[in-house]
Amino acid sequence: MDQPTPAHAVRLEPSGWCFDAPVGTPLLRAARQAGIALPSSCRNGSCRTCICRLVEGRVSYRIEWPGLSREEKDEGFILPCVAYAESDLTITAPLAAHYIPAA
Repeated sequence: MDQPTPAHAVRLEPSGWCFDAPVGTPLLRAARQAGIALPSSCRNGSCRTCICRLVEGRVSYRIEWPGLSREEKDEGFILPCVAYAESDLTITAPLAAHYIPAA
């Protein structure tokens, strides 16, 4: 019997929408799989289109240095396209929208 993939709960503010971020899945992809679109373009951490503020929780990156300055990281900014949840999260993402996948 397959074990479910562990996941962390993610809450978006100010919408209050929530989704699960499976371990090993970038936040942007997890949101999209849950029907939530976050602004994005490059999906590799360089364009900064998806920049959000982490209010609570911890993320990690699998690239050496995402496109954030040290000051931005210290202020809680993250790039969901390359960020992975390490705990339950609350993120400020005012431009989040419902996403309806193409059939």
